[in-house]
Amino acid sequence: MSNHSYVVAVDQGTTSTRCVVVDEDGAVVSSGQLEHRQILPAAGWVEHDPLEIWQNTRRAIADALAEADIARGQISAFGLANQRETTVVWDRYTGRPVGNAIVWQDTRTEQICEALAGEAGPGRWREKTGLLINSYSSGPKLRWILDNVPEAQERAERGELLFGTIDSWLVWNLTGGARGDHGRPALHVTDVTNASRTLMMNVRTLDWDDEILGELGIPRRMLPEIRPSVGEFGRLRGRDVLGGVPIGAVLGDQQSAMIGQGCLGEGDAKNTYGTGLFLLQNTGTTPTWSRHGLITTVCYQVAGEKPVYALEGSVSMGGALVQWLRDNLGILSSAAESESLARGAADNGGVYIVPAFSGLFAPRWRPDARGVIVGLTGYADKHHLARAVLEATAYQTKEVVDAMCADSGVPIGQLRADGGMTDNDLLMQFQADLLGIPVVRPADNGTTVLGAAYAAGFAVGYWPSLTAPRDGEPTTWHPAMPSAEAERLFADWNRAVERSYAWQPTAGG
Repeated sequence: MSNHSYVVAVDQGTTSTRCVVVDEDGAVVSSGQLEHRQILPAAGWVEHDPLEIWQNTRRAIADALAEADIARGQISAFGLANQRETTVVWDRYTGRPVGNAIVWQDTRTEQICEALAGEAGPGRWREKTGLLINSYSSGPKLRWILDNVPEAQERAERGELLFGTIDSWLVWNLTGGARGDHGRPALHVTDVTNASRTLMMNVRTLDWDDEILGELGIPRRMLPEIRPSVGEFGRLRGRDVLGGVPIGAVLGDQQSAMIGQGCLGEGDAKNTYGTGLFLLQNTGTTPTWSRHGLITTVCYQVAGEKPVYALEGSVSMGGALVQWLRDNLGILSSAAESESLARGAADNGGVYIVPAFSGLFAPRWRPDARGVIVGLTGYADKHHLARAVLEATAYQTKEVVDAMCADSGVPIGQLRADGGMTDNDLLMQFQADLLGIPVVRPADNGTTVLGAAYAAGFAVGYWPSLTAPRDGEPTTWHPAMPSAEAERLFADWNRAVERSYAWQPTAGG
């Protein structure tokens, strides 16, 4: 057993929970990971079991510590990154959720959002929240729960129910839950990055907005305390394997990836190729308001310092489209097979897939859109279909990059890439070709969980800065396709997207 000290971090994501142990050189020495169920009770509905996520978090931590063969006394800090917007409501006295968590991808709140937007439109609260009013945010999801769970509104007003995104749910349990910890109550907190995704926080004041809460009918007493992302979040409960270890950082997963990628300077940008696609650009300590379909979000805040902001474009279907090809169509036996299958075709054969399964997110924001496959001929086969799936990821990313550069006025010189899909060399080369700039993947692709580790270690003085040491050389893809060909492909993609519009009637029509 080593006498060195370490940092432990958890990334609670959309499909799995991963815990890593990180050493002083910034290297991962062990990990534990478990998947959880995707619950799909109706079209457009996506749910998770909060208790399953909590149990998987504990098991992932135990597995990572067992693999590293280290004890709690060797752990200096704990950090948490989490899937954002996913909404949990639970009983403060029993710790039992009132139902499943409503996941960020879920679209059941479209009617609520249309009513909130009214004649002013989805941008009604943009100057306060940085967000558009749509089903992505947590606030409308919370409103749906209070409307549809028996007596939930009354119980919330009496102070019996607590709301949180996944970070709040896990920190509350990690610091004691309903039983507390040696006489201390569990912490009901969130950080500025997660709070900025609820549609209920003012991004300038970093506090809940009473006017919005009033219109949503949300009792403030059920909301968590908002804290800086990097700082004091209490200690883990004594009865667990990490009992007494300080929680030094809590961040939404995409903001955590920004730290993990070292995107700490104004203009730095990264794209996470995960279940969805999440492209963020650091805009400094002043929020930038989008005119091209992006959102303004808090990138991170160190305790005692000004918040750092970002522009973000979120796309709902990235790796999820590959999973659909595997699970729903049975064309793949594994996600990794997508590259070899796609290489069976020299090009896409004129086939384009627009994965608007739950509408289109940034930069188009078309909830009425639905998925389409266009350009099919008798020549097209499964190889062209696999290639079209991968190319859809790159096209959607280019849309967001173009919007981001138009909003910020700062060109992106290179795109830093992370997430599971970046293991696909064909996709990464096509992305560089389409953007006309280098795409760079770090040596360790787990930047989301590493960002939480670096931030937690920095909070307790384990590392002197947020830019913790990183092992290995990155992989870089340079553009190789003629620009005229890239422009032609992107123009055809735009024609395909237009054919996805107005398939799903809106609530008002």
